[in-house]
Amino acid sequence: MFDLKSYLAAKQIPINDFLQETIKKTANSGRISEAMEYSLMAGGKRIRPVLCMAACEAVNGNYKYALPAACSIEMIHTYSLIHDDLPAMDDDILRRGKLTSHVKYDEATAILAGDALLTLAFKTLSTAGLSIKGDNTAALKWLEIISFISTAAGFEGMIEGQMRDIVAEKTVLDFNQLEQIHLLKTGALIKASVLTGAILGKGTGEQLQHLEIYGKNIGLAFQVADDILNIEGDPLVMGKTAGTDNLHGKNTYPFLIGLAESKQFAEKLIARALDSMDFFGAKADPLRAIASYIIKRKQ
Repeated sequence: MFDLKSYLAAKQIPINDFLQETIKKTANSGRISEAMEYSLMAGGKRIRPVLCMAACEAVNGNYKYALPAACSIEMIHTYSLIHDDLPAMDDDILRRGKLTSHVKYDEATAILAGDALLTLAFKTLSTAGLSIKGDNTAALKWLEIISFISTAAGFEGMIEGQMRDIVAEKTVLDFNQLEQIHLLKTGALIKASVLTGAILGKGTGEQLQHLEIYGKNIGLAFQVADDILNIEGDPLVMGKTAGTDNLHGKNTYPFLIGLAESKQFAEKLIARALDSMDFFGAKADPLRAIASYIIKRKQ
């Protein structure tokens, strides 16, 4: 049986090493780099970069080649968490069991730390492309990845989802409207993580089609699970406050269709994701295990 715990632990080592080294190389020793490192190295399962590396391996690529992209995605994810926690957004005081950036430092520092991580992500991506000499096709692939990730993270993806989520507070959306918000707000970057790894691993068109189905469904399931955890989760285990969705009047799946129905919906999404993995052999076992983990996690 595949051991997901060991797999995650093994992959987290190169991810954390790369992130730590990147901060040391590219940032000064002042307050901003301290705040960047505080949030970036605060822990977490590193699901998005692991997905990127696992997808690369699933198409017979070398995960080390995808490592800069995987870690860039984690920088983008961390920046989004810093900004999500701000008083103007969700106004949270805990993240991954630690004080949020604006509480630990101050609001201005948190904003700038988020901005810095976002720009550092694209510096990291472009550096990976520029390091390729004598192979224009491979270098152009990194340009494609930059465009792909920026679309998923920007106003056509995650940011648009966040904006729709804020605008919809204290209103009642229909099922399709809520699904579209979650596909953008959470799903876009998760799907991009999967497809980025597959592209860098030189996956075929058919492989990418199956992985896109996988990425879309686990991305939506991840947010459904988050909605459920916001109600049922233990703050001490999650490392963040529970019950905030109801406090802010957020549209969530439990609010719209009920808690039991939300759990059933999440299971259906994961079943679809797992079905899409039938195309692959044992190399996709990590992706299968991560899909199942997404709706069983406690944080």
